[in-house]
Order: sequence, then structure tokens, then C-alpha cells
Amino acid sequence: MKQKNLLQSFSQSRREFLKQSAAVAAGIAAASTMSRAAWAAREGEMNIYCWEGYNSDKVLDPFRKEFNCNVKAQGLISDPDAVNQLRAGETKVWDIINLNNAWGRRQLFPEKLIKPLDQARFKPLWDMVLPEFKYPYYWAMSDDGANLLGMVQRFGPSGVLVNTDKISKATIEDEGYDVFLADDFKGKYAVLMYDDWVVMHAAMAAGFSPFKTLSEDQIAKYETVIRKIINNAAFLSDDMTAIAVGMINGSIVGSFPGSTYTVSAARFDGNQNLRCVIPKKGPADTGGKAGVCWMELTSTVNNPQLSPRAADFLEYCYRPEVCKRVSFAEGTFNPVTQMGDKRVMALYKEEELDAIQFDTLDEDMARCADFDIIPSYPKLHEIFANAVRERKA
Repeated sequence: MKQKNLLQSFSQSRREFLKQSAAVAAGIAAASTMSRAAWAAREGEMNIYCWEGYNSDKVLDPFRKEFNCNVKAQGLISDPDAVNQLRAGETKVWDIINLNNAWGRRQLFPEKLIKPLDQARFKPLWDMVLPEFKYPYYWAMSDDGANLLGMVQRFGPSGVLVNTDKISKATIEDEGYDVFLADDFKGKYAVLMYDDWVVMHAAMAAGFSPFKTLSEDQIAKYETVIRKIINNAAFLSDDMTAIAVGMINGSIVGSFPGSTYTVSAARFDGNQNLRCVIPKKGPADTGGKAGVCWMELTSTVNNPQLSPRAADFLEYCYRPEVCKRVSFAEGTFNPVTQMGDKRVMALYKEEELDAIQFDTLDEDMARCADFDIIPSYPKLHEIFANAVRERKA
């Protein structure tokens, strides 16, 4: 698109810095002592835990063939669940982890769940990216700025989805989430059940940032809003294709929440009336931003026997033709940061750019706050889960 959800401090004492540097050095030293037999055993295999797209055979098959590597990939739909899997010991299973931007800097690296990258090898690749992602990109670096934690590729804005034949883009931009909270909108929309994203957007609909610790009054207001969103929805689904089909056949006219990628495939099939829209005005504590922009960070897991193919895969994903494959993997189409490279942009057709709403991408991103950790997530998710359970009862 989380739980030790307190934000890390941006400042760091010299003692903390030295302690962290020593830990990183020790980790590198430990990796270098891996037996040749163990290294060779993993040279022909790699395991990826990722958001939909990187598990596409369109992306993986050429890599498998070129590197003579058996690649296994498992998709995920929840960053928090994936983080908890690593905490539970699955660092021994995975070589690559692909999560939304904040996790690497806030939790995965501080908890030693991922390994820093070789900057001499990877820094030059950042010349390909769009200006807003240039090296050293905040979310790709450790707090002290000394370590590169992963590579950023897919990104996009998230707000709501609407059928613009039924509700104008201008109406959503001006009235925002209030459209979905209106009594006359009951039964006209679906809820996309990506838990943390529902929680984030419900908090924004309630009038405050989800990325700050919330007061009891704010949590009470959030509960009122999310219960209305859940109870008034036509249906709840974690299948973005089913939601797009509902918007096409007219059974619903919108989705809460929704990103460009959740409707891009439908747009590519000729349904340009389906669109992700970001309201113009948001909560004061987000600087007036109403949406959430996500940027995926792909990192190497702190696997005690990390596959040597993991770093090769990160580098492979920055080849222009692979950037395009990642951008247009089956079922989900997204902009990629490497669209700052003319070689990558030359690979897109006009209808493909239209599918990912490239015409308003800069404007939509400017209306979004960066995806971050949700400090009050355990409580907010509990309220959300209770509302879903009561609806199904």
C-alpha cells in the first residue's frame, strides 16, 4: 500500500549512531562468513514477498532464464501482516521484501529485518528516476542518511474511485469524502478491503491525519465515520477487479478507498469513465492534503543465507524494458519512478499513459500526504475489524 507503531525520531545521538553502525558492520561481517556451500546452494534460488505485480511471470520469467534461478514469489495485501511475518522468523524464508515506503526506514531497518544495499552498485541507477525521487530519497535512506535501504519503483496517489459518468470528478474534488458519507450514497459504493488503507482514508474522512497519535475524541469521531463507511457500503471486497466490474456494470458507482492502480486495468480496457480522484482539500494537520501517496521500497531481507540473486534482481528491475514490465504487470498498472529516463518513457503508448492517469499524476500526487506509519493503528484497526465483523454477523 505496519506493529511497533511509534515513529522513530529523526534525530540520533552519536552513541546511537555508533551503535547502529556497529550492528550494520557486524551484519555484513556475518554475511561474509557464510560457507561457500551455503552460498552456492542458494545461488540458483530466490524468494520474493511482494505486492501484486512483482510476482508476475512477465517480470520473473526472463530473470529466471537469464540467471538460471528458481524464483518463488508470494503476493501480499497488507504491509503490517508482512512485517509481522518477518518478525516471526520468516527472514529465513524471504530474500526480497516489497512494501510501501515507510516500513523500511521506520521499522524494518531499525529492527534488523532488512540489509542495506551496496551504494557503489546502486546509487548510479538513481539517475533514471523522476526529480522528486532523486538520491538520497528520504524514504529509501536510514535515519542517519548513511544506509541505502532499498530501491523505489512503483508509486501512485490514493483517494477514492468513481464512475465519472455518475459522479463528476469536480464534485469529488470539491466535496471530498463527504460524498461517501452522505445518506443518499448508501449502497452505491464498495469498500476495498486493504485494511490499513481503509483505516488511513477513514481517518482523513474524519478530518485528521492518521500519521499522528490521535486523541480519544478523534478516535471516537473516526469510529463514527468508519462504521458508517462499512455499514453503508454495497459490499466489502479485497478484489479490486470485482470492484471495477461493479463500477462498469452499474451495481456501484464508486469505491472507498481507491488508487490509480485499482482502476488502471479497467481504464486500459476502454473504461476511461472510471477514475481515481483526490479531493482538493484535506485535514489541517496534513497541510490540507486529502489523499495518500505510496511509493514501494524493494529491499533485501536480512536472511542469514541471503540469495546472491537478490541484489541482481533489484538491479534487473531498473533495466528500461523491465521497468515497463513492472509498470504494466498483469492486473495492475502503475507509474514507476524510472519514468524520469527517456528510454523508459519511450516504451509507453498513449493509451497506457491514459490508463495510469498520467495527465493528472503530478497534480494528484501534490494533493497527497506521504504514506507513513500509523501510531494509533492497533486501536483504529480494532474498531475497523469490529465494524466489519458486526456487519457480517
